[in-house]
Formats: sequence, structure tokens, C-alpha cells
Amino acid sequence: MIVLLGVLVVVIGFATKRNPLLVVAVAGIATGLLGGLSPGKVLAAFGEGFAGSRAVTIFAITLPVIGLLERYGLQERARTLIARFGRLTTGRFLALYLGLRQIGAAVGLTNVFGHAQTVRPLAVPMAEGAAERKYGGLPERTREKVRSFSASADNVGLFFGEDVFLAVGSILLITGFVNTTYGTHLEPLQLALWAIPTAVCAFLVHGWRLLRLDRQLERELGTAPVPSGTAVEAAQ
Repeated sequence: MIVLLGVLVVVIGFATKRNPLLVVAVAGIATGLLGGLSPGKVLAAFGEGFAGSRAVTIFAITLPVIGLLERYGLQERARTLIARFGRLTTGRFLALYLGLRQIGAAVGLTNVFGHAQTVRPLAVPMAEGAAERKYGGLPERTREKVRSFSASADNVGLFFGEDVFLAVGSILLITGFVNTTYGTHLEPLQLALWAIPTAVCAFLVHGWRLLRLDRQLERELGTAPVPSGTAVEAAQ
């Protein structure tokens, strides 16, 4: 039971808002040492884990590309594009993004969208641009709210959409564990089919929350656009 102290390290680290990577690393080292592993074996376990899942670091390759595109006006072009669609509000745009994210994840395209490659450079500027078109400059608190809803659309779409895909790791893990432990023959297709109602409910619930964002912005900012000078200051 003493090895479970590693979980306590995670809880304390997150509760005190420490660096998540550092917290997980310390918890892993503590768990390994408490479990009787030598420092060398703990280090070897970290190396094997990184080598086995090194594909998760592929996002680092996209960062220089995204940075270069932003330097040459990617976000400005995104705001200009959203301004052409007068009826596409912030909530409607994010609900559309949620649907696209969920459909993409359901067919296995989990890396097509994402925070680094889509949310920050495209979704957030377009969501903010839709709000700025109607209200002018946005207060910093409102801007942060729009950004948080943009991130939530990506998170919810990915989390509930990927379970519909047969070859996702969570589906394979569940089927493997259940078949091995209970001697059953559970197919990934069976789990994927049962994930569809959950994905639909998640889309309806969070899509409704995204659409409510328009009403919240209406209450906070009203309908009168803020003078352009304020908009420039807010953008800066």
C-alpha cells in the first residue's frame, strides 16, 4: 500500500498548482523507489515509456510552423475570414468546431485538430473576431472566456469522439482487460457502438453551452460596438 503514496504526490502537486510535468515525474520516481526498484531501473522505466510513446511529442514539430504562420499574419487572416460570415456568431462557430472535432476524432483523425495546431492559431482568433465584429473591443476577462470555451470545444470533441473509433487506445485497452480478466470475447466494435450515444449527448450538452455563450456576451457587452480605438487597445 505504501506505493500508493505516489498518488498522494500527484494530488498535492496539482492542488498546489505545481508544474504538471514535474509533479508526474516526481510521483513516478517516488512510486518506483517505494516499490523496491533501484534508481537505475526507475530511469530505465522512464526511458522505455518515452520510447514507447514518443509519437506524443510530434506536436513539437508543428510549433515552429505555426509560429512562422502567425508571424506572417495567420491570426489576422482568420479574423478577416470570420468577418465575412455575418450570421456566424461566436457560439455558433464554436459549436461548428465542436462538431468537426468530434467527427474527425470518430474517424481516427485525432491529430488533424488540436490546441497547438488549430485552437490557438485559428479557432481562438475566429471566435474572438466574431465577437469583435458585433461588440467591438473585448475586455480581457471576456477574451479569456472566449478562449476557454474554444479550448473546451476541442477537449470535449476529442474526448467523446475518439471512443467511437475502433482502433483508439482506450477501446483496445478496455477490450483487452475485460477479455483477459473475465474470459469473455468482447469486440472493439461493440464498445464503439455504445460510445455513439454518449458522443451525441456530449455534443448536444456542450453545443448548448456554446450557444449560450452568445447570450452571456450579450448580457456582458450589449449590442453597441466599442469605439475602434478601444478595440485596438484590447487587441494589443
